Order: sequence, then C-alpha cells, then structure tokens
Amino acid sequence: MRGLAAWLGTVATMSGEDNAIEAEGLVKRFGETTALGGVDLVVPTGKILGVLGPNGAGKTTAVRILATLLRPDAGHARVGGFDVVRQSVAVRQLIGLTGQYASVDEDLSGRENLVMIGRLLEMPKPAARARASELLDQFELTDAADRSVKTYSGGMRRRIDLASSLVGRPRVLYLDEPTTGLDPHARNEVWDIVRKLVRDGVTVLLTTQYLEEADQLADRITVFDHGKVVADGRPDELKRKTGGQTLQVRPTLASDMAATERILVDLTGVPPVRDDDTGLFTTPAGDPMLLSTLVRKLDEAGITVDELALRLPSLDEAFLAITGDREGAAP
Repeated sequence: MRGLAAWLGTVATMSGEDNAIEAEGLVKRFGETTALGGVDLVVPTGKILGVLGPNGAGKTTAVRILATLLRPDAGHARVGGFDVVRQSVAVRQLIGLTGQYASVDEDLSGRENLVMIGRLLEMPKPAARARASELLDQFELTDAADRSVKTYSGGMRRRIDLASSLVGRPRVLYLDEPTTGLDPHARNEVWDIVRKLVRDGVTVLLTTQYLEEADQLADRITVFDHGKVVADGRPDELKRKTGGQTLQVRPTLASDMAATERILVDLTGVPPVRDDDTGLFTTPAGDPMLLSTLVRKLDEAGITVDELALRLPSLDEAFLAITGDREGAAP
C-alpha cells in the first residue's frame, strides 16, 4: 500500500502542472564528446512531443536524463513538478520507459513478466495479477499470455514491452524509438495504443527516426542535431519553414503533356519539374489562388487529369532541410 499511496500523492501533485516535462539548459558530456549542449524541452500535460534527430544527435541521452538514469552535467529538468536529480524517487513513481530494445525476460510468459514487474513495484500479489490480466486484455495478448515471450512475433514482443512500462500506471511515458524493426501493421498497432494512452491523460515523449510516426502522433516536434535543439514547432509549422506549397498535376493523356506544361509556365512564370516516367508535373505554388486558376485553365483547354494536388513539403523534406541532407540523416 505504501507504493500505491506514493503514486496517488505524486499524481495529485502533478495534476496542477501545465507542463508534465520541463528541461532547461541540459548538458551532458562523455569524455570529449558533448552529447547534449544546452537543450531546452517543454511537454504540456496530456500531449505528445516527438523528438527527431539523426543518429547520435542526443535524443536517447535526453530521455535517460529525464528518466533519472543519467545525471546532467549542467542544467535542470522537472517531471510532474519534481526535479529529476534532487527528487528522483518521486519522478520514478510517475514515469514509464520503453527503450529501443525489448526489456522483458524472454524465458518467462507475458503474464509472468507483468506480474513480476508489479511485485517489484510493491504491488500485493493479487493486485499485480489483476493488473497483468488488465494489460494483457488491453494489448490483445490474452491468448498468448501463458506462452514464453520468445515465441512471440516482433509486434507481440513490442506490445508486451510497452505493457510492462504501464504496470505502474505512469502519467508520463518515454517511448525511445518504440517501433524500430516493426512491420507497418505492427507499427499501426503501437500507434493506436499510444493514441489511447494520451486520450486517457498520459503525457508521451516520443523519440523516433520514422518521420511518418512523428507526423501521425506528435502534437509538437523538437529536432535535435549535434546535441542541440535546432527546430521546434507543430508538424505543419516545420513543413512551412522548409518552403512554400507545391502544386502537382498529372494529365490523363500523354498527348496533353505539352499543353499542361505550357499552362503551368504561363501561370507561374517558371518551367515545372517533369517526371517522364509518371507524367507528373511539380511546380512552386506561391499564389493561394493558383489551384483554382489552374482548374479553370485545364477545363477551358479540355484537359482531364488523374492527379491534382496542392501540398506542403513533407516532414521528410523539412527534416532534411533542417538537419542537412547527409548520410545517416534519416532512414
């Protein structure tokens, strides 16, 4: 009961916080290597912050500091209102962590893993078994609950690993590249779980190298590079910083390619980029009325199209523009 009382007390304290995570000026060095060079982070309560960056940018180091696994060399951070260095015990009662690699015991069953973690968290055995059953049902693992984890598929292992980080009902969850190596179906399953957790009030800090993942899940995105924050904002804000909108059009008939290109040149004053394999034209769209004008011109010329779109730059393009298009910048 002491563990439960402490958890209830920390949740009550956190409930009045506007920001679940606040970090300022975090510095961490390993010998001559500066992993973090003065990082600021803010995650509002009940939101998802996506942290992007090339390999070695400092993402995992920041997570380890916020999870009280590393001490910063300078700066400070608070989670749920508690200092990660001076009040580390209180912080640990609030958080859950799912790292890049599964941390469960593969020789134990899914149920045994969850019960063991519950007991380590000082839950009475009946409460630990009840919590394990609840999570197995939530993660659709009940049928495999009593099989050893080494017989699980990759997606099932990731689900049981995520479930293990939720045994203590954390209010702040760190997901460090949680879907690395998963196929698209298993990745979507994890995304659905994360969305449900946030609807239930959990705050999530998500590090990922899958830009689509950040675009799908994150309320805001912070980009790390060389141990520093180089960009921060909503996904659409980062895309807009990369450049203006682009217009894409693909005529149905190959015989209309030349006429379509002439119309685009007349409207924009610049030759569009032409993909001869797909027949797709791409051109900058600085004028917000360009799309409607183009539709009218194509109609007047009797040209039908298979594709017509006005879009922002992708998050991939934004990421590469921010961090530089270099080897290893993005998978």
